[in-house]
Amino acid sequence: MSSEAIGIDKVVPDAATAVADIRDGASIAVGGFGLCGNPMELIRALLAQGTSGLSVVSNNCGVDDWGLGLLLNEGRLAKMTSSYVGENKEFERQFLSGELEVELTPQGTLAEKLRAGGSGIAAFFTQTGVGTQVAEGGLPRRYDGDGGVALASPAKEVRTFGGTEYVLEEAITCDVALVHAARGDRAGNLTFHASARNFNPLAAMAGRVCVAEVEELVETGQIPPDEVHLPGVFVTRVLEVGTAVEKRIERRTVQGG
Repeated sequence: MSSEAIGIDKVVPDAATAVADIRDGASIAVGGFGLCGNPMELIRALLAQGTSGLSVVSNNCGVDDWGLGLLLNEGRLAKMTSSYVGENKEFERQFLSGELEVELTPQGTLAEKLRAGGSGIAAFFTQTGVGTQVAEGGLPRRYDGDGGVALASPAKEVRTFGGTEYVLEEAITCDVALVHAARGDRAGNLTFHASARNFNPLAAMAGRVCVAEVEELVETGQIPPDEVHLPGVFVTRVLEVGTAVEKRIERRTVQGG
């Protein structure tokens, strides 16, 4: 059945249109795992638009010239919630100078916080972080520029279930989600490739508005139901970017005769 037949067509003509309503100070969940599956066309469009003061939730902040590093280098990020700092020197500089607030979160916890937010679950208990500053508080979130801590993480509730301690973690929801998918249809049903599936669906679920860039756009109904990794109910807009988009992590194996 075509998208016209069911009255749903979420495709937008270009990246600028896709991000046009993202305003200064917005909270954004961004897909990608390391340098894989980053929504680069949407990030570049947001950079060109000039949007600033953003609070971003993503597994990492890219590198100097790729991923969220493009926004970071231009001073567009006010806060970063992530599990991995990586090799981004500018990220380190902004954090230690007090220009950037950083909420470091264990990777599995971050994934579940996004999934919970998209599922309508307000909070959950996990063993991860019990007995550490993750639960007890005191992790630096913002420095004062002189080596001191201007803002530290608060203590979290810890409860015992079945003789084991668990820490309470609140779910994450954001104003917008930006994700990259290998394939999508006009109704917003998405399929992700390999490790790009790790955080993209979770970020998409957590955004009140979700914008998805897709390498291959097909008509609604052409993706078999069993191959839909994220249903279109979570997706607001779809942008086709083509299969020739640059990828930083991709391995090709050729066997000679």
